[in-house]
Amino acid sequence: MTDSRPDPDTHVHTLANGVRVLTLVQPHLESVCVSVYVRTGSRHESARLNGISHVVEHMAFKGTRTRDCQRINLDAEQLGAEANAHTDKDHTAYHLRGLARHAGQFIGMLGDIVLESQFPEAELERERQVILQEYLEDEDDALSTAFKLFDEACYGRHPLAQPVIGKRRNIERFSRDELMGYVQRQYTGCNVIVAVAGPVDPQAMAVQAEAVFGAMPAGTPNLVAAPAYLGGVRARRQSGSNQTHVVLGFPIPTQTDPDMPAAVVAATVFGEGMSSPLLDRVRERLGLVYYAGCSADVSDLAGQFVIEASTTPEHLDALFAEVTTLLQAHAASIDPVHLERARNQLAVRSVRARERSQRRLEGAAQDLFVFGRVRAPETWMVQIAAIDADAVRLQFERMLAAPASVAITGKVPAGTKERCGDQLASLAGGVRIGSQG
Repeated sequence: MTDSRPDPDTHVHTLANGVRVLTLVQPHLESVCVSVYVRTGSRHESARLNGISHVVEHMAFKGTRTRDCQRINLDAEQLGAEANAHTDKDHTAYHLRGLARHAGQFIGMLGDIVLESQFPEAELERERQVILQEYLEDEDDALSTAFKLFDEACYGRHPLAQPVIGKRRNIERFSRDELMGYVQRQYTGCNVIVAVAGPVDPQAMAVQAEAVFGAMPAGTPNLVAAPAYLGGVRARRQSGSNQTHVVLGFPIPTQTDPDMPAAVVAATVFGEGMSSPLLDRVRERLGLVYYAGCSADVSDLAGQFVIEASTTPEHLDALFAEVTTLLQAHAASIDPVHLERARNQLAVRSVRARERSQRRLEGAAQDLFVFGRVRAPETWMVQIAAIDADAVRLQFERMLAAPASVAITGKVPAGTKERCGDQLASLAGGVRIGSQG
């Protein structure tokens, strides 16, 4: 096995089959977080298989070669442990959290779930109904729908635009054989990280991971080609909604681009916190919204500058006008007071993330998938501190040179898409009017 260490508390061991064992030693804790991260999610799925990663994650707890669903749950809870899992666009993760002395057992229990799940037919039919309920809940959420339409406006039919929950017809159709085949293809050594955070011995964790995961096929990295950015407007009326929900954004640098930190600072400057220009203008001074925010969503494939807001139909045009004016103002100059605020907000966010074991563990695992190494904790803060006002202003200028991507859901008045396009056309890149969502 090979070993690389960005700091004294972080240990990365690579097994012969490519499985990486990541240990964050945290001697001040008494609990431990153990997770298995698999580099597969909705962006790795074909249109026919969209949603299968999420179904596999649900079904992984429904029975293995040696344990049924009830035994899996009882084995964890007898140790006082909390079991959880999640699926995202770029990965699937399985978690156990409990007492540090059970860390080795947790690796074994998660290994059984990840490597030996059998997806029993009877359990699949029951869980299919659970997932369909989750799907309907997601469909009823106007803001969630807006984000899905926003991704489509950005990337069209590229897999990165696919929703994690998948398509209803796929959920209704997936068979046990399809689940087994997907796991066989995607769950391979070079795409797996066994991660532990807590007061543990890194060498002991590596030995236990070797015993559990060492026979896993090595496979090849689950890689996806980057999408082309498109831009456009999508709208969908949803009955029963009294509000209009908007997601508006532009392309920004990817996670591996040297300009990415400046884009993150730009989003924080623009709309994080009640004192930010976005919130101060559209909520505090004009009362156009109850909620609005801005964020930078970055991955190794693409980056999105995202403005979201919920308003009433009669305020929608005014909201677009104010946001457009603010964006143009930031492409002209950056207020040094707001730049300082943004730097400090990002510093606090970074510190808080490092203080939470699960967050720090996931960040380190993502580093391994994207960069092939875990970056030192200080790296991000050094990058943020080096961002000056002109670098932030340049990000706004570059963003506005591209067509905007816009999604509007909920109560959508007639002609909204066309008026939105006209208002946003004043931005340097204009906007394309897309098809009805």
